[in-house]
Amino acid sequence: MKTHARSIALLLASVADATLSASPVFAQSEAAAPASAAGSADGSDTSQAKTDAPQDEGEVIVTARRRQERAQDVPIAISVVSGATIERTGRTNLLQIAELTPSLAIRSNNARNTFANIRGLGSNSDQNDGLEVGVGFYVDDVYYGRIGAAQFDLIDLDRVEVLRGPQGTLFGKNTTAGAINITTRAPSFQPEARAEISLGERGYHQARASASGPLIDGLAAFRITVSDTHSDGLLRNAFNGRKINNYDASTVRAQLLLTPAPDLTVRLIGDYSRQAAYSRASSIAGVFTRYENGAAISNNFNDRVARAGYKLPYDPADPFARVVDVNADVQANMKGYGVSGKLDWNLGSATLTSVSAYRWWDWYPLNDQDNTSLSINIRGGTTNRQRQFSQEIRLGSNGSNTIDYTIGAYYFWQVIHALGQYQLGPAYALWNNPTANRALANLAFTGFESDSTIEPRTKSYAAFGQATWNVSKRLALTSGLRFTHEDKSGLFDQRTVTGNSLDGLSTAERATAQALRDGVYPQVRYVVDTSSDALTGQVTAGYHPIEDVLLYATYSRGSKSGGLSLGSLPTGVSPVVKPETVNAYEVGLKSQFLRRRVSLNAAAFQTDVKNYQAAITEYIGNTTSFRRYISNIPGVRSRGVEADLIVTPSRALNLTASAAYVDAVYQGYTNAQNAPERRNLGEVQDLSGVQLANAPKFTYTLAADLTEPLGVNGDEIYGRVDFNHRSSYDTSGLNSAYTLIRPYGVINARIGFRLQDSRFDLSFWARNLTDKQYFTALSAANNGLVTGNVGDPRTIGATFRTIF
Repeated sequence: MKTHARSIALLLASVADATLSASPVFAQSEAAAPASAAGSADGSDTSQAKTDAPQDEGEVIVTARRRQERAQDVPIAISVVSGATIERTGRTNLLQIAELTPSLAIRSNNARNTFANIRGLGSNSDQNDGLEVGVGFYVDDVYYGRIGAAQFDLIDLDRVEVLRGPQGTLFGKNTTAGAINITTRAPSFQPEARAEISLGERGYHQARASASGPLIDGLAAFRITVSDTHSDGLLRNAFNGRKINNYDASTVRAQLLLTPAPDLTVRLIGDYSRQAAYSRASSIAGVFTRYENGAAISNNFNDRVARAGYKLPYDPADPFARVVDVNADVQANMKGYGVSGKLDWNLGSATLTSVSAYRWWDWYPLNDQDNTSLSINIRGGTTNRQRQFSQEIRLGSNGSNTIDYTIGAYYFWQVIHALGQYQLGPAYALWNNPTANRALANLAFTGFESDSTIEPRTKSYAAFGQATWNVSKRLALTSGLRFTHEDKSGLFDQRTVTGNSLDGLSTAERATAQALRDGVYPQVRYVVDTSSDALTGQVTAGYHPIEDVLLYATYSRGSKSGGLSLGSLPTGVSPVVKPETVNAYEVGLKSQFLRRRVSLNAAAFQTDVKNYQAAITEYIGNTTSFRRYISNIPGVRSRGVEADLIVTPSRALNLTASAAYVDAVYQGYTNAQNAPERRNLGEVQDLSGVQLANAPKFTYTLAADLTEPLGVNGDEIYGRVDFNHRSSYDTSGLNSAYTLIRPYGVINARIGFRLQDSRFDLSFWARNLTDKQYFTALSAANNGLVTGNVGDPRTIGATFRTIF
């Protein structure tokens, strides 16, 4: 608590100092920095490609309803982070950008196991290839079927829009909790180039550059963007002395804008990203040897350590020493690439838009599952090769009419080729099976490898329409519907690929050895399919009692199609997962005062979910092996309030604050998997009324930006400090005392100089300024071992930018 108080005090002192130093001239706030210039009604970026004319003060242009509108005029709870803000705060990936939007939570143990929650909903994990996240992710109008494909550096961005609540009418597929809509900078006919390099502690360096300009004046323009990022690992592997959990990635994006006719534009985009990382390992965060009621846990972690004669080369009570001890290969390598084409044809009263895209994502992991340097689990990981194609056609009215409309059709195809590989080592039997015949167990397990082929396929078809009746200048009524049909099929084939021969054993011994193997990785093969139809939509009323004040009320119906649980399933668990349906209610206020120097937005909401789709991770007995599957939770309810405040008292000073209170609980969840500290009382527990996993009840951010002129040449000094806080939350979905993240807050700061009207920019920055120690995830095993991912330590660095 004292550390938290010091963090708050430091932030408030910084804000006070900024306020006292501010000059009295007013300007547009940072959050209201110009986005893409208004263009066609469907939200194309063609105008921005032809001109960089600034927006009016206070303008934030978004495409939340697939048309260009002021964010303050859209009756949707939406957070907008401009590209300028992203650059000024030094955010470079989706996890860091999420820190600026309190209702959005993103957790990533690795790229495949990334999931996003909005208002506590979306998904509790992405560890099963048949599970789709309920937060839709879009880049330049293209839906990404796997959010893990977005775990590269996000560069050269125009803006990031976070749409809260179901967005199934216009965004469609799997947006029951909301959508993240990213728009990159478009090609420009005005020549421009920018470059930057950042250097920081622990080997961090990042170089980024972009250039844009005409190829054929008035007919064709290009934009090319490149990025390369590296940081050394934050953990030290005691086994071999190597740094672990490092990061090395590069990205290139090329764009071509064609304007063959005054009313026709075509934007072509190709991108390629790669990541190679010696990762992923978790820190041991503790060991418990007794159940909650005091009974001893047999064959607990300490018992195993003693039996194996193993000694941890570090103190398990000090996870922030950032030392691990693993001997199996670890890696988190991936590639992502794709091409897309967007055509906008202005027909006068309406614009016809076509968006076509094909994307690839390749994921190559290796994991040490036992968290020791013993040869227990010597290979573990599921390779993914995901392919997707999407096609969308929209027709949207232009300008402002009595009735504004958007209608369209959408097709999506996806296939995932996954290969799971899990091999056991010579220490597996000693570690996990102390009562088994040692010689027989060693023969059964040593070198035994089980591979699994997982191939889910999806075809999705949708038709949609939305119309807004502008009853008067003050009142507008919006209604929309979307019909979606999906066909899914999947193959799961788990088989033994290597292991000691059991032929020389007696019949009884062979049966015992085979039973030991089958208890961990049985041979299973099945093919399954499912189809679903869903009618979703929304009704919204928006009312302007006075200028710059909007009151709105919305009812939304959302749906996430049925899924496939492809894996070795427990008895009684179906491979077909029921569709998830959502009913959401929201009332909100959007307002600006004092010549738009003050913006205050607020929303109150309740979302009821039936058959919530959740990923379950279940340890097999007391072993270090586990199985994952998807299950429907009968009901989930999320309700709460959100508020965003922007105050710009002068050109020099910008203050922002955002907060969210989310009460998201399970309903009727009487057969949840029990927490490890209560497993001796039964395998299930009642979690009805318990807060959802990875859903802190209270989150908030505070930020202050200061700019002070230094002379008449556009030179200036600037600074920023922001504080991001979240209350406690469980990361396991088991309501375990050992997986509860304590409340924490992190301060980031930056100070810099801009010279010659921002042509040169040098800044010095610090992330986690107070070196706060915190966890981002915790996990507890049945043997009493608690592991976790520790938050990044304080990192200090510098960035140099130039625009020419």
